[in-house]
Amino acid sequence: MENNTQVFGLRAIIEAISSNKSIDKVFLQKELKGELFNELVQLIKKNSINSSYVPVEKLNRLTKGNHQGAVAQISPIAFHDFETLVDNTIASGVTPLFLLLDQLSDVRNFGAIIRTAECTGVHGIVIQKKGGAPVNGDTIKTSAGAVFKVPICKVDHIKDAMFHLQASGVKVIAATEKTNDTVFDVSFKQPCAIVMGSEGRGINPSVLKLADARAKLPLLGDIESLNVSVACGAFLYEAIRQRL
Repeated sequence: MENNTQVFGLRAIIEAISSNKSIDKVFLQKELKGELFNELVQLIKKNSINSSYVPVEKLNRLTKGNHQGAVAQISPIAFHDFETLVDNTIASGVTPLFLLLDQLSDVRNFGAIIRTAECTGVHGIVIQKKGGAPVNGDTIKTSAGAVFKVPICKVDHIKDAMFHLQASGVKVIAATEKTNDTVFDVSFKQPCAIVMGSEGRGINPSVLKLADARAKLPLLGDIESLNVSVACGAFLYEAIRQRL
C-alpha cells in the first residue's frame, strides 16, 4: 500500500519501483526470505536504490500497515535527468553554476544548502543515488521550500557527473582543505560546478583526484573546519561576487 511518504508491502514496492516512483530508501527486514522478497532485492540492486536491513521492530515503528518485511520512503520531489539538465542549461546561454554533493549525510545540512543554492541561482544540485541524505520533511523545512525550486538530480556516482560536466566544458572545483589555493585564488567566472564533501570524511579521494581545481576557505581561528552548509554558502557567494 501507499501513503504520501511511504510504500509498504513487497508487491507494492516492486510496482512502485517498476513505475519509476522516486524512492529514497527501502528498509528490508533482516533474515527475511522468499521468492517475492528476492525479486524486490534484485530490483533494488538493479536500480541502485539506497536500502538497509533492519529488525522487524523498526518496520513496525515506520508503518502500522502490513509491511510484509519491507517499507520504502518516497521522495516528495521528482528528480531531474542530469544530462538533460546540463545540456539545456548550457544551451540557454547562461553561465552554468552547478553543485555536486558527495554523500552529504545530514538532512538539515542538505536543506540549508538547497536554500542557499536557490538564493545564489544555482542551476542544479547533483547527489548520488546511494549514501546521501534523503529529501524528506526535515529537508523541505530547512530549505524553506527551496527544494521545490532548484532542480535536483540523482546519479549512480558523483564521478559520472564530473565526467559529463567536464566533457561539456564545465570546470569542476573541489572544496577541500587539501590545497594551498583559497577560494579567492580560483576563478568561478566560467561555467563551473562546485563539489562539497560529506560532514565527516569530506570529498572522496577518487572524486577529489578528478577535480579541475581545488580551493579552501581560510580559517583564522583554532577550529579546523566549518559546517558544510556554511562552507558551501561561502563558496557560492564568492562565485556570485566574481560574476557580478
